[in-house]
Amino acid sequence: MRIAAGLLMLPLLTGCSYSNELDRVLEAGELQVLTRNAATTFYEGPTGPTGLEYDLAKGFANELGVDLKLITVASVSDVVSELRQRRAHLAAAGLTITEERKNWARFTPPYQSISQQLVYRIGTTDRPDNVSELDGTLEVLAGSSHAERLRELRKTHPQLAWLENGELENEELLTRVSERAADFTIADSNELRLNQRFYPELRAAFDISDPQGLGWAFLKSPDESLYDAAVDYFERLKASGRLAQLIERHYGHVEAFDYVGTRIFMRHIRERLPAYREMLETAATENGLDWRLLASMAYQESHWDPDAVSPTGVRGFMMLTQATARYLGVQERTDLWQSIEGGARYTRKLIELVPERIDRPDRIWMALAAYNIGYGHLNDARIITQRKGQDADVWKNVKENLPLLRKRAWHKNTKHGYARGTEATTYVENIRSYYDILAWLTDQEKSPPKRTPTNLTIASPAL
Repeated sequence: MRIAAGLLMLPLLTGCSYSNELDRVLEAGELQVLTRNAATTFYEGPTGPTGLEYDLAKGFANELGVDLKLITVASVSDVVSELRQRRAHLAAAGLTITEERKNWARFTPPYQSISQQLVYRIGTTDRPDNVSELDGTLEVLAGSSHAERLRELRKTHPQLAWLENGELENEELLTRVSERAADFTIADSNELRLNQRFYPELRAAFDISDPQGLGWAFLKSPDESLYDAAVDYFERLKASGRLAQLIERHYGHVEAFDYVGTRIFMRHIRERLPAYREMLETAATENGLDWRLLASMAYQESHWDPDAVSPTGVRGFMMLTQATARYLGVQERTDLWQSIEGGARYTRKLIELVPERIDRPDRIWMALAAYNIGYGHLNDARIITQRKGQDADVWKNVKENLPLLRKRAWHKNTKHGYARGTEATTYVENIRSYYDILAWLTDQEKSPPKRTPTNLTIASPAL
């Protein structure tokens, strides 16, 4: 796959004589897709490109048998502008399907539903109950569906005023509200859900729209061949359950937002983690792991307390059981380095035990479940998943069936019997959230200074 920041004109603009757009894509061997860098769309993760839109676009390109060329632009308004100039075959950028956009774009059927939400910061701004109670600076993206919705609302609320920012992206506007540089912004519900882990003071005051769909956008033209292929692709994704699996992969672990737990975790990152970071990095490197994953596991196990003791007598930083310690050759579970190194080595061994055919990150999540519940119980849950006619190589399915190990009707027919499967699912989902926060914070360490917006358009109240 090739990813480009620059923009290239499509073959259809160079006088090619192929019969239709789908044929031109197949002949060129390349699908050009506009997107933007964001947690909900596409970004470079620790193991390479990721994001829901990336996974969807990559799957479509693979199905067509062509390379995926992602063309990343800075903002939603740039996505719209470049697509309208035919700079790509389609836009996969978390675009809301709106009436204004349907004037020039043809959208696939929605693959995800969101609501637009008014966002504020608790502790500094009073929570308004409706648009009429807004008192403060409201800042939204220029050219966004949020600005479009505000224009609709001003028809019945002529006092409504806001600033349209032409430079920053949604996540940067959420940062501005978190840092008190603005009182309010508007975010799609999926975007707020992901970013609340990083900015736990942010809250949704109320929805400013009914549920809306997200879809891929194609510029309207008489030739619908590529569009029709995309529609067929999404129909197959939905029918097979693959679309639900992808959405779970990116959002399943953030459903239960824990404000208090997140605040405590971020405080512990500042106060506790520095003392252990070097050892975590060393042990992770020696075992081919991401140190942030190992740190997230340690936090779930002991809250980074080397003297922690569980109610069942498990001890130490990585909470190794006596049996596991013997298996690993760990002499003293309460020794900090032995615990960290042993936990890293055990994690690597569990990842190696999980069949290689299972795609990452699902293979990682299954290994983490085995760390908590035991590899035998994980296999029991996978066998139950198979018996129910589901794909046992997909974490979403295994996660749904792990709790069945607590029910006699199910565990009596397994090799290893009863297990607290519900705890294993919670264990993995917590680690996923901790990891995302750590990855975000460490990425901030390498990021350039935040931009101060200068390109603001004021939408004054209607007179």
